[in-house]
Amino acid sequence: MTRIGIAIAVVVLALIVGLSSIFVVDEREKALVLQFGQIRDVKEQPGLSFKIPLIQNVVTYDDRIQSLDTQQQEVTPLDDRRLVVDAFARWRVADVIQFRQAVGAGGMATAESELDGILRAQMREVLGSVTSNTILSADRVALMNRIRDAAIVRARALGIEVIDVRIKRTELPNQNLAATFQRMEAERAREAADERARGQEAAQRVRAQADRTAVELVSEAQRDSDIIRGEADAERNAIFAEAFGRDPEFFSFYRSLAAYENALGGENSTMVITPDSEFFEYLKTDSLP
Repeated sequence: MTRIGIAIAVVVLALIVGLSSIFVVDEREKALVLQFGQIRDVKEQPGLSFKIPLIQNVVTYDDRIQSLDTQQQEVTPLDDRRLVVDAFARWRVADVIQFRQAVGAGGMATAESELDGILRAQMREVLGSVTSNTILSADRVALMNRIRDAAIVRARALGIEVIDVRIKRTELPNQNLAATFQRMEAERAREAADERARGQEAAQRVRAQADRTAVELVSEAQRDSDIIRGEADAERNAIFAEAFGRDPEFFSFYRSLAAYENALGGENSTMVITPDSEFFEYLKTDSLP
């Protein structure tokens, strides 16, 4: 081989070695320089960096916020009404060295699997400490915050920062839907019966009060009527007494005429009486008193 060929080979080899020693760190990544599996350097700033060719290698991890959908699972709240829960989390690599030591060569996939287990465990623990009504109510936000806070603590060992946890769906298992609907119908029927019973009780109270008021009003009206009638009778008797005192004979004649009118009134009035009866005393004389 000529000297020129050797020189070209050396230049090419040097170029290859030089290029293999250069790597670029993207602004969206964090990089670790490994030597025989051991961490030798951490590159978190974007730009060109160097490594020893053939001896060292570079692994990169996405530094952006990641999304993780947890596997659907069943939880059992305090009232034993099983629920199917589906959630998601937002997370990112916080400590790249600790992250590498925790997940090894598995990288992001292993991290997501570990984080999924943490979230599922925390959901079982938190949601199992309350009733299903609490889970399905507005208090669910506070429960999600409890799950998130617990996951943050446990995920630190993985070098992961958990940013948020949200429950996407909470529903009953298919095999429990029919029984739950029947129980809800029974509860609503019981509530309706209670409402009707309370309505009937209230109606009876209103009727009783109305009847009592009616009796009181009729009694008061009857009392007032008797008082007025008694006063009228007394006034009438007083008038009669006064008239009798002024002219007893005329008063007797007037009363007899009233008796004739009452006794002989009507179309078919018939009386059987002796002619010399005192009833006809004023009909026997030609002279008026």
